[in-house]
Amino acid sequence: MAMVVIAVLVILAISVSFWMLGGLIQLLLMLFMAGLVGWLADLAIPGRLPYGWLGAIAAGLVGSWLGTLLIGHVGPSPFGIPIIPALVGAIILAVGLELAGKALGRRRAY
Repeated sequence: MAMVVIAVLVILAISVSFWMLGGLIQLLLMLFMAGLVGWLADLAIPGRLPYGWLGAIAAGLVGSWLGTLLIGHVGPSPFGIPIIPALVGAIILAVGLELAGKALGRRRAY
């Protein structure tokens, strides 16, 4: 009886670890896709997104949310990031950050 309980616990532990590993891989792939979208948005506008690749990931995630609010779910959604709305939202976000940076830069010059 003890061997059956141990076998069930081992199988359960293996199942949980595969489930958690799959969730971690999904999260990493989603962050990669968001970073790719943010990088594309950074290439599309003049200037640079702040904080390098972390800024690109943040722009991709926030842009995905913003673009989905504006145009809905359009096009493919690999790893949970809708590409077209995310790119549109990330470009809008990057342009807004660029304009805000210029406005703050002008204010500091006086």
